[in-house]
Amino acid sequence: MLVGAVGRDVVDEAVAVCGVRERRRDGKLPAHVVAYLTLALSLFADDGYEEVAAKVTGSLDRFGCWDASWTVPTASAITQARKRLGPGVMEEVFERSCGPVAGEASDMPGVFASGTARGSFLRGWRLLAIDGFELDVPDSPANAAEFGYAGSGENRSAFPKARVVAMSECGTHAFLAAQIGPYRVGEKTLAQRLYPRLRRDELLTADRGFYSWTAWDTAAQAGAALLWRAPTGLRLPVVEVLPDGTYLSVVMDSAVRGRRRDGIIAAASAGGEFDQAPGAVNESGWPLARLVRVIEYDSPDRDGGGTGEVITLISTITDPDQARADELAAAYHQRWEQETGHDQLKTHLRGPGKVLRSKLPVLVHQEIWAYLIVHHAITALIARASAAADLDPDRISFTKALRLIRRTATGTAAIPP
Repeated sequence: MLVGAVGRDVVDEAVAVCGVRERRRDGKLPAHVVAYLTLALSLFADDGYEEVAAKVTGSLDRFGCWDASWTVPTASAITQARKRLGPGVMEEVFERSCGPVAGEASDMPGVFASGTARGSFLRGWRLLAIDGFELDVPDSPANAAEFGYAGSGENRSAFPKARVVAMSECGTHAFLAAQIGPYRVGEKTLAQRLYPRLRRDELLTADRGFYSWTAWDTAAQAGAALLWRAPTGLRLPVVEVLPDGTYLSVVMDSAVRGRRRDGIIAAASAGGEFDQAPGAVNESGWPLARLVRVIEYDSPDRDGGGTGEVITLISTITDPDQARADELAAAYHQRWEQETGHDQLKTHLRGPGKVLRSKLPVLVHQEIWAYLIVHHAITALIARASAAADLDPDRISFTKALRLIRRTATGTAAIPP
């Protein structure tokens, strides 16, 4: 699975870009072997270095794909090899190999192209979500200094925590882009670095905690469609009520106030090019306001207290003919699929309550990128299987797929090829 998802050429290119190619050609652990071994360490999170090396190379040996004279290095040798590899190779491998896996979109509502994972598109847009999660890392002095703890005093977390913010396909849970940082760096800060990577054929969903004018404007500048939940207190003046019950409004930089703000809203209400209204751009020509479509709907009572909740969404898709209100509400609901992806990585792949194995910050970064790559490889395999069977990827168990992969890597290797 890993060799199929991450080709040797991709690994060699990443090694060359990062400048960590081995100096000795006859070493036990050349850079490309260390890269695959690092991925395998994420696949077998419960096993030690030497056991993982024995599992994966033993399988290859029995299939005639490995030098039988190669012996398993010590754990110390593998640790030193990981240090030589550094954090950059795994990140580069992720960038080169972890792309979309859901297939191709169709512009017709309810029509799916051949090989397309269901639940992955809204008409011509690929549905993406952005969210964050945390990972416990070993409580070493270096990790504590680099990543920090959650809380303080008696409420301080037991282990330092690394924060990860990622964008993923809603339908397949495949991570497409990520940023890793210390716990003290907020999700909004890490997410800001991801927005410029959005593409025009993508629709990004996000919870209200990610909204700010800077975030919205940066993501919109990338050209992708946006569908975010509006934070409580965001002023959304009604500019025009649309036939489907949604309405147009304006979001703008908080620095725009008073008459300047009123003038922009008046220009939008008049149906003109409101971005050309006085004060609608800054001195550099960047917009200070953007037209949005507001979709409001009731959410059922989930707590049994007798009251529901009004969900307010804002979107850059201002034309109802491009996406109906019910389509947008359903698309936002798909955002919760990313929580499933987080659970798959943290609970099933890494193991519930498990701490990462790396005691140095550079190796923590390397290990997290390896987890993201392995998770992507598994979701890609599930996406291909579900598309072939014309099923939603959610119908295929991630846990069972993971067990099958682990079993295949070690259990079936004794069967003659």
